[in-house]
Amino acid sequence: MTDSTPAPAPQPQPPARPKAALTRYALVMALVALAAWIFDQLTKIWVVATMTEGQVTDVLPPLLRWHFIRNPGAAFSIGTDYTWIFTIIMVLVSGFLIYLMFRLRSAAWSVALGLVLGGAVGNLTDRLFREPSFGQGHVVDFIAFPNFAIFNIADSCVVSGVILVCLLTLRGINMDGTRASAGKDSTDA
Repeated sequence: MTDSTPAPAPQPQPPARPKAALTRYALVMALVALAAWIFDQLTKIWVVATMTEGQVTDVLPPLLRWHFIRNPGAAFSIGTDYTWIFTIIMVLVSGFLIYLMFRLRSAAWSVALGLVLGGAVGNLTDRLFREPSFGQGHVVDFIAFPNFAIFNIADSCVVSGVILVCLLTLRGINMDGTRASAGKDSTDA
């Protein structure tokens, strides 16, 4: 006696993205990170070469000024005695972002994480190679708004990237380009 029930139909699998697409998103993230890092380092080189530490220069008074400081701590100079911990954290964050780079399938996520990576590596470069010593270098900060912290281009890139990550998350766009709410619909966000 044979069973006449048909075998269950195989579930359709989403089409695999070609390897070139994976490389494209990694390349976008790498290029954004590289551009952010270069812009950050060039502005810091300019500040160190043209200003003295502590100097304040009005740019758009009273809204914007350059105020050259060296920050041994994190945001708002928190943890100035633990510079080496921030160096380790930045190395780990950068490594994790590079790991994610090859798993992205969304241009928007590539830009967002590229900004975060570029900013993290920009400040990591200061930690590794600026005075007072390797791994404990002080970050060059110079952008000052009234009643706010003094920061740099790397900090701006990290914040901009995190804002984009939040917006993508709120819109329900996953790192693989799919929408969380639709589940099956794919977008090239």
